Amino acid sequence: MALSYAHGASDVPLLGETIGANLSRTAARVPDAPALISCHQDLRWSYAELDEGVTRLARGLLDAGLRPGDRLGIWSPNCAEWVLIQYATARAGIILVNLNPAYRTSELEYALCQSGCRMLVCARAFKTSDYAAMAAEVAPSCPDLERLVLLDSPEWDELAAGGEAELPPLDMDDPINIQYTSGTTGNPKGATLSHHNILNNGHFIARILGYGEADRVCIPVPFYHCFGMVIGNLGCTSSGACMVIPAPAFEPEATLEAVQDERCTSLYGGPPMFIAQLDHPRFGEFDLSSLRTGVMAGSPCPIEVMRKVIDRMNMGEVTICYGMTETSPVSTQTRADDPLERRVGTVGRVHPHVEVRIVDPATGRTVERGEQGEVLTRGYSVMLGYWNEPGKTAEAIDRGRWMHTGDLGTMDEQGYVKITGRIKDMVIRGGENLYPREIEEFLYGHPDISDVQVVGVPDERYGEELAAFVILREGASGDEDAIRGFCDGRIARHKVPRYIRFVDAFPMTVTGKVQKFRLRDQAIEELGLHDAAEIATA
Repeated sequence: MALSYAHGASDVPLLGETIGANLSRTAARVPDAPALISCHQDLRWSYAELDEGVTRLARGLLDAGLRPGDRLGIWSPNCAEWVLIQYATARAGIILVNLNPAYRTSELEYALCQSGCRMLVCARAFKTSDYAAMAAEVAPSCPDLERLVLLDSPEWDELAAGGEAELPPLDMDDPINIQYTSGTTGNPKGATLSHHNILNNGHFIARILGYGEADRVCIPVPFYHCFGMVIGNLGCTSSGACMVIPAPAFEPEATLEAVQDERCTSLYGGPPMFIAQLDHPRFGEFDLSSLRTGVMAGSPCPIEVMRKVIDRMNMGEVTICYGMTETSPVSTQTRADDPLERRVGTVGRVHPHVEVRIVDPATGRTVERGEQGEVLTRGYSVMLGYWNEPGKTAEAIDRGRWMHTGDLGTMDEQGYVKITGRIKDMVIRGGENLYPREIEEFLYGHPDISDVQVVGVPDERYGEELAAFVILREGASGDEDAIRGFCDGRIARHKVPRYIRFVDAFPMTVTGKVQKFRLRDQAIEELGLHDAAEIATA
């Protein structure tokens, strides 16, 4: 038997340049091609206009006193200015600190202080978030923060107008971006990424998708996350494709409208985002015939959802991407010519210039093909480290420079990887190891279930039991006995969820990842499992 190891061989070399140099090269090649369309701002820029705007802003930031290596925080929903800041900081050598638009004051203060931001650029407000007021509140507690700039202010206009500063010489391995990972416990960690990390990842994703200047990519995922700024923006600018921003934050109808009106050829999102569009009451009114491809990522895709995306959204070449912020983010990807069963049942094969192996979590030894273990990845895409946290960096990246993902998976004989769960999500019921992903995939086959998440909850007898949170299809009625009856005789008894809860939505991050720890807390509260929880943690 072969071992679960694969290397992404490629006859296409890695890009040995900075993000700013790559953008200028694209702008010189296709100056008049559309680079960015912001639907909600009614704004359109060509590549020549984007490149010029980036240079002006980079000079403006340097004239304002920032220097290469300084940190600048961006706190805003998706907009054209976010894109300008992303590329201008890269051109000036300033490290961009991505701040989650959902942050509140304690989270904002932590990220600004931990990264040592000298400048914060933020939107004035969005929905229920008064960014300006929250930023002003935490500023006195951030000793390195010298300046707050609101996007719709004269200060911003002055920065964007440019200056006389010389652009500094930069190296492709310079740190250029800090992205805070959303852990379920403790403070988030700042994954520090270089030009080389994220530029090449966006470039090879775009190559696999077959992007060129004729492509228009609808990006409803947030820019603060790798999905938006790397898979989205850098994938476009490294290939000459056009970035299309449908709205400040994901809205199913606005996304469908943008695809139709701008004749988008590619669409991004997590599975819950695609489900929301497919289930939208006006879905059938939109012309999606221009679509051909896209990326689904963020969490494992239900097989039935993938089939609907291909059949009903015209995305015959849609791909699944798998990775994590710490790996820039993509490590594996399906291909357009993969057989359908591979495209809907796996996360594809290893990316060019990347290595992946599956190891026994207990011994660290590479397992044989088909055996389950932890997914490890190595290569150009692995982050420089967690900002100012060498101890946590050493816990995540071993001596061989392998990044430990915390995900469980298998690799088949052809090198296709399947994610089977999270090590931390594994449920131990009476000594039996249960993997929620397996049970979720089974329950997706129930005709009344639109979406489902399975979590472990404390139990005094077995240690843990399974709880299924179910979103029903429109018109279906919740019947716990019918769902358990669907399981009887088809999966082992100990895999049948003891608790079934019907909900309208799941708690999620802004990138579409379901927060299972919150579902577990919700179950403990609603089911009165506090005593069992205390026993489990005693």
